[in-house]
Amino acid sequence: MLKYESIAELVSEAEKRNCKISELVLEDQALSMEKPEAEIYETMKHSFAVMQEAVKTGMDKDQKSTSGLTGGEGYLMNEYAKRPGTLSGEFLSKAMARALAVAGCNASMGRIVAAPTAGSCGILPGCLVSLYEDRGFAEKDIVMSMFTSGAFGMVVAKRASLAGAQGGCQAECGSAAAMAAAALVELMGGAPSQCADACAIAISSQMGLVCDPVAGLVEIPCIKRNVSGLSIAFSSADLALAGITARIPADECLDAMREVGDALPSSLKETAGGGLAATPTGKALKKQVFGDTK
Repeated sequence: MLKYESIAELVSEAEKRNCKISELVLEDQALSMEKPEAEIYETMKHSFAVMQEAVKTGMDKDQKSTSGLTGGEGYLMNEYAKRPGTLSGEFLSKAMARALAVAGCNASMGRIVAAPTAGSCGILPGCLVSLYEDRGFAEKDIVMSMFTSGAFGMVVAKRASLAGAQGGCQAECGSAAAMAAAALVELMGGAPSQCADACAIAISSQMGLVCDPVAGLVEIPCIKRNVSGLSIAFSSADLALAGITARIPADECLDAMREVGDALPSSLKETAGGGLAATPTGKALKKQVFGDTK
């Protein structure tokens, strides 16, 4: 039975069995939950369907958050993606739109898959729905890759943290990007060790990212950070697939992330007491939503 205490364990076991990490995890989850693999797979398939629906919901031109601070970002980015000659290209621009759409769906009290958290919910679906809808990847392969991302997330939760209140945004968007990067590598036919490299690169690229939600709401800058996380997931996966190693092992990156998170002051861990939340505009937006709370 897998312990999900290290990325090295996942890679080693997959290499020993000569299988994908996702196949290893599906088998393990079925055994531990005493359910057929087909039933476990169908549950994950449903989660992917929820992700797809969240993308559609968040693409609504008139979509607005409950607070009124955000809304319509997914629609605007998707329209921009249709223009010729975008800086990031059509594929990545549309992927960004999907990440924004899902994060916007969350802010407007829509249904999302917390992968791994509500604040970072747009990163994994932004990546996977894009490969499914724009690159024609098979649904089964997409769903299976989610088992890989989930396993990496379980290790992150044990070795570091998934909560902004504990580890800053590096624990939310950073973890989501790492999970997505690992899934992307597997989808592209990469080896288990390359999944680990992509995870490590993604974590190191967002080390120290603070959690400073304006007005204490998961909107500003959280929604746009989902786009940053998505971009890092794609670039980290491409680096690993190119044969560029992380040099610092994934597990050591996670340990470092935990130490950095522990060192962050409480004002930078979801309390809205520092960072962008403490700027004049950030304070004004809080007053706009909640009134003068003094």
